[in-house]
Amino acid sequence: MFHSRFFRSFYSLNFRLWAIGALISNIGTWMQRTAQDWLVLTQLTHHDAAAVGIVMACQFGPQLLLLPVSGFCADYFNRHKLMMVTQGILCVLALILGTLTVTGVITLWEVYLLAFLFGCTAAIDAPTRQTFVGELVGDSYLSNAISLNSTSFNAARMIGPAVAGLIIAAVGTGWAFIINAASFLAVLASLKLMRPALFFPLTRPLRTKGSLTAGFSYVCHRRDLRTILLMTFIIGTFGMNFPLYISTMAASVFHTGAKGYGFLSSCMAIGTISGAILCAIQEKPHMRNLLFSALLFGIGCTWAALAPSYGWFAVILIIVGLAALIFNNNNNSLMQLSTEQSMRGRVIAIRMAIMMGGTPLGAPIAGWVINHFGARWGLAIGAASGIFAALIAIGYFIFANPSDSSFQASK
Repeated sequence: MFHSRFFRSFYSLNFRLWAIGALISNIGTWMQRTAQDWLVLTQLTHHDAAAVGIVMACQFGPQLLLLPVSGFCADYFNRHKLMMVTQGILCVLALILGTLTVTGVITLWEVYLLAFLFGCTAAIDAPTRQTFVGELVGDSYLSNAISLNSTSFNAARMIGPAVAGLIIAAVGTGWAFIINAASFLAVLASLKLMRPALFFPLTRPLRTKGSLTAGFSYVCHRRDLRTILLMTFIIGTFGMNFPLYISTMAASVFHTGAKGYGFLSSCMAIGTISGAILCAIQEKPHMRNLLFSALLFGIGCTWAALAPSYGWFAVILIIVGLAALIFNNNNNSLMQLSTEQSMRGRVIAIRMAIMMGGTPLGAPIAGWVINHFGARWGLAIGAASGIFAALIAIGYFIFANPSDSSFQASK
């Protein structure tokens, strides 16, 4: 029973191809994220958390800057072909970063620039990739497919940082970037091998005046979507700065090296994989899960901030990862399933922009707090974000309108 419910999206050949390519590419992506933060924190600066925050802002800020364009592309262009282009560009950027680092000529401003270019490409890729899953399996299995995607992403999150730590210690940071560049070939191959005849095409909107901004109007008239997006903004901006929180706790509080930092990221991935499994076996996403996961996230970050030892911190990160994944999966599934097909790309682009685009605001603030008050106070910001988001969810349930689409989808 568990197997049939958990793997039900694998009936689709195209989804199976996608899952294989995505897993390999995701491992490389997590290797790069780990290596990039470690490069900035320990090689290009002297444990400067603010510099790591700036890199995160450069990488995730374009989600907000390119919001109208990214949503428009996801709804109006051929998603399959568009992803071939974006994945190819990401491959080239990773190769450039790796080459500069291996040759020893990399500078901080070049990391900022490449992070920004990577972010611009990812801003177009993210909503396209999120809605492309619906074309692989159809709406009936969409929630399960999103959860399986998260399982793959977070399995890579467990493997990638640990491998990156070993590679950094053995041959240097730059090779982690080069391996990531090679990993993009797997997802490009999976896209090439897919059969277009097996796709479940989503309804495409007609091009009319105001198409770029129609997503904003759609969301403004939906109280359920506004509530989910507000919760996402708060946790995404101030809570999801894990590379910053974990790297500074590892380096400045527990005084561990690259291997220890990679292990902490892998511990958090154990929690996210557990959360993905729980989400994959549920039949439908639930609004109440947003409340419970936000509250658990806040409590987990509080425990992490107070952790007396490296071991306890590693264990608590499992709880934080579990809560973060359940929150992300449920809000993603709810927003897609309760949104008209012709609007999904623009609505999900808004979600991604709020989720990732808040980083330019939250990461530098968290970095400043960490530099002046310590890494534990940075985690306290994450704790506050979870608790505040939970209060917003409580308010939604008190004043919920049963006709809201997301409320109906979660019943």
